[in-house]
Amino acid sequence: MDANVKTNRTLQVERTIKALKKNNIDARFLETMDEVVPSVTSLLTKGESVAVGGSVTLKETGVLDLLRNGDYTFYDRYKPGLDKEGITEVMHKSFFVDTYLASANAVTEHGELYCVDGTSNRVAALLYGPKQVILVVSWDKIVPDLVGAILRVKQLAAPANARRLDTGAYCVESGKCINAHCDANNLMALTAGACEHTICSNYVVFSHQQIEGRMKVLIIGESLGY
Repeated sequence: MDANVKTNRTLQVERTIKALKKNNIDARFLETMDEVVPSVTSLLTKGESVAVGGSVTLKETGVLDLLRNGDYTFYDRYKPGLDKEGITEVMHKSFFVDTYLASANAVTEHGELYCVDGTSNRVAALLYGPKQVILVVSWDKIVPDLVGAILRVKQLAAPANARRLDTGAYCVESGKCINAHCDANNLMALTAGACEHTICSNYVVFSHQQIEGRMKVLIIGESLGY
């Protein structure tokens, strides 16, 4: 990356971290994904219970392998052999773990986290339940404001995830949301019945947190996830 571009990105990260901390969300910057596993390890205690939300980023950074190393009680939604009922049971147990790990769909420079879910087990656990939440996000997910966050999901994150999950949603074929050119009155949710197989069922903005430090954000200076 060009040094001048990198400087701009670093300044954006600094602004974002400062805003997150004002919202009682701990945040730190890691230059490369090689720093992720050591950083996550430092935030965990051996023997504690952990679970994860669906995340390409956690897989790419090696966090899933870390949680599977035997040091933790890991409720693994990806464990081979789990049927639909087994996965649902894991998701229910995830609400009571010591630490829940996931990623966010976008982070604004105002210090907000933006997440859109289908089943919504991820956003439910992020909102309440687990004692600690750790979010691992690429600096590519930083946007100026909530409008940018919404459009990022509709034009990039949702189509990529829908394709990965083979949902049959409209955006799998089009590469963008059916409401990609929505106006200010229809910015977030789809028109009723517009996309039968949508994975964008619930939209959550995390702003000022009541429990200081419960949510922790690790921002990585690389392109990762969706």
